[in-house]
Amino acid sequence: MKLDVVYFAWVRERIGLPRETVETEAATVAELVAELRAREDRYDLAFSDVSAVRVALDQSLSDFDAPLTGVREIAFFPPMTGG
Repeated sequence: MKLDVVYFAWVRERIGLPRETVETEAATVAELVAELRAREDRYDLAFSDVSAVRVALDQSLSDFDAPLTGVREIAFFPPMTGG
């Protein structure tokens, strides 16, 4: 399946792209992250500590064990703070 992947803040800075379209066979967010980490060192660095990364599927907050079935966009970003 094809997914639009969007990166924000320091995740974007480490990967060097604001967004990309990826072809994947991953069934879950965690599997997609594993595929991305295996691509290049910059992805491995960005996802080295997934406890510091949040994920949204089609603009709804989600978990790394969430299925990707029917998802069109996935976004990765650091935890949000309020104020």
